[in-house]
Amino acid sequence: MTSTTVMSIQEEMSTNSTVDHCKVPNPVTYKTLSWLMIGEFVLGLPLNLSVLYIFIFRFKFWKNKSIFLFNIVVADFLLVVCLPAKAYYYQHGLRRSTDSVVCKMSLFMLFINRGASIAFLITLSIDRYFSVVHLGRRNFVKVLKKSPQISIIIWLLLLPLTIPTMLRTFECCNSHGRKIETAYHNVTDTLREVVFFTQIIIPFIILIYCTARIVNRLRKKTVGEKTKLRRAVWVVMSVVVVFSICFLPCTIARAVLLYVRLRDRQEAEDIAVQFYDSLMVLSYTDCLLDPLVYCFCNSGFKDAYVSTFCPPFLRNRLLNSNPGTGTGVTTTTTISGARSISLPIIEK
Repeated sequence: MTSTTVMSIQEEMSTNSTVDHCKVPNPVTYKTLSWLMIGEFVLGLPLNLSVLYIFIFRFKFWKNKSIFLFNIVVADFLLVVCLPAKAYYYQHGLRRSTDSVVCKMSLFMLFINRGASIAFLITLSIDRYFSVVHLGRRNFVKVLKKSPQISIIIWLLLLPLTIPTMLRTFECCNSHGRKIETAYHNVTDTLREVVFFTQIIIPFIILIYCTARIVNRLRKKTVGEKTKLRRAVWVVMSVVVVFSICFLPCTIARAVLLYVRLRDRQEAEDIAVQFYDSLMVLSYTDCLLDPLVYCFCNSGFKDAYVSTFCPPFLRNRLLNSNPGTGTGVTTTTTISGARSISLPIIEK
């Protein structure tokens, strides 16, 4: 190997190290993002703690068949807990911790809880899809909702999806498009990107399909009480809103970042990195938006939350705006062919 070749490799390694050292390209941008994350933490922590309190002590989620909703709350709470550490590194000009173990633990928590939130949100949408579009048929999701073991299995199935993230640091050291790249790194990075994009794109396609079929079904045929059936539309539409605000933008930004990196445009990459990190911070707002999904999914949760935390004048207004929800179990009776089916709406 000639001295010229050695110097060339050293220069390339130096360039790669400069790109991948995880220092922020613009300190002002990342200090602003750190304050946004602090705001998400300040708002999200009491909100999710209050929601956890309602689900456990007032709503008793295990009796109201809301185990999937409770899992979303747990995922959101664990996500909120991770935000101060990430904000701390942004404040100090780093996109991640310089400690490999701390960095990987932080990424593991962020990705496992985001994946869990997506998985359970999509499961809720599928449940509403079968309840409206395939009324009268056996709803396997409704059967699964009654078993807490299914929730544990979903969490366990999400664990392998975090392995590519643990193998190499995801946020800063992705080597796609770098000049120095081994076969191992190439396979690892490719697998990581496939996991990142499929966990957003495939659920979003399922969500759009469920939403379109539910809306089409309700337009063609009026089944049962309109107010109760509209709730199914609101459930899936609220999940669409969460996806559109929190998950899709950062996915698009990730695709743009990879494209720019493959074209080897360092200045453009610095800008793309800032957009990507900004939209990732935006994605953490799902811990603030998910409680809207809980309210649309089950008005019993909404009533329990309002009656516990809202002042009397606001409580009366909010509870009166939800007519037809008394205590006990409210049902909607629908006709499907010659069969009469009674659908439980809420259980308090």
